[in-house]
Amino acid sequence: MPVTVRLVVGSLLVLAGLALVVVAVLGARSVLRRNRWVGVRTPATLASETQFVAGNRAAAVPVGAAGAVAAVGGAFLLLDGNWVIPTISLLGTLGFTVIGGLVGNRAAELTPAPAPFAASCGGACAGCDLVEGCRRDG
Repeated sequence: MPVTVRLVVGSLLVLAGLALVVVAVLGARSVLRRNRWVGVRTPATLASETQFVAGNRAAAVPVGAAGAVAAVGGAFLLLDGNWVIPTISLLGTLGFTVIGGLVGNRAAELTPAPAPFAASCGGACAGCDLVEGCRRDG
């Protein structure tokens, strides 16, 4: 296999592994906020901020393991040039990532959704027109 391909694939594995570890650490520390790009993004986790945080906190260990496996596999490819360990690490990364998604989704499903905002005035005051989410629909 050409050295250029080995260096590109190895570097991509290491970078993907580091990105997964960063996402896992942010999820474990409950710092990762609901978004459409990183973290466990299923209908259950995107239902509310509370469920997103719970799902990503639960998925942090398998996602971190996926990142570590990818980084180690990429490092082996960069240093050794043998494709066996990086291939196995890629399969392990995919497996741990799927497990993290399943665990995170299940945790989000088990987390109760927060109660919707209820205006203390019952929506009868004139100030409700000025506060978004306070006015009753209908």
